[in-house]
Amino acid sequence: MGAAMQDLDQAYAAMADGDEAAGLRFYRLLADATLFLLLEREAEGERVDPRVFDLPDGPVLLAYDSEDRLAALGDGPLPYAALPGRVIAQQMVGQGLSLGLNFGTGAASETLLPPEALRWLAEMLDSAPAEVEAKPQQFFAPQGLPEALTEALGFTLGGASGLAVAALLAGVRYADGRFGHVLAMIDALPAAEEALARAISEALAFSGIEAGELDVTFLAASDPAVAALARVAMVFDIPAPVAAEPVPARAAPGMDPAKPPLLR
Repeated sequence: MGAAMQDLDQAYAAMADGDEAAGLRFYRLLADATLFLLLEREAEGERVDPRVFDLPDGPVLLAYDSEDRLAALGDGPLPYAALPGRVIAQQMVGQGLSLGLNFGTGAASETLLPPEALRWLAEMLDSAPAEVEAKPQQFFAPQGLPEALTEALGFTLGGASGLAVAALLAGVRYADGRFGHVLAMIDALPAAEEALARAISEALAFSGIEAGELDVTFLAASDPAVAALARVAMVFDIPAPVAAEPVPARAAPGMDPAKPPLLR
């Protein structure tokens, strides 16, 4: 990685300067990052045994945002599990554990996340979108949305390769007189709609604005509303899928969302 700062370093440094939006961005990046969790021994199936350090402030697990930073801990190979930050946080809740991020590296993001910070993150990730019905009457260009929201949406939708063709963000007036904003996902895979709605709900939560200020809908490109939206909307292009690498017979523990790791 060299001397270059990682995304987590930059976000943490900005958060330390008192930037509230940067704080939300740091936790969003932490949730989406692949972290390398130090283990006591090699993982056994879906069970991982993290190494626990008993510090004056309580028990601590150690995780790093790159293999290079983890390797700085010792002279030889270290057992680890590569897990999404969200999985680590959700599994640690209620166990009285703190998470030491990038300990011993001197990185800008070297910090101790106490149990209450991990609980807050897990609660943010657990917010589910509510289903509502409304009939749009008029679309117009998005107005007054904070930059943090468009940045969060761009980050989230950039990781939705192959799940939809594009997303259109516009202002909307509904038949009942209510005004708001709507994000239309175009030609989304039906099986991915729930996951996309939840990911957008998370992006909204981490942008710092109220969840009721953005509605999400799923439309086919042939829907008449898409033409009206396209004339005024902010467009988020979603990357086309790339050829997949051969999948190993056994995935790393925790990388299958249907089988999260069991932290012992």
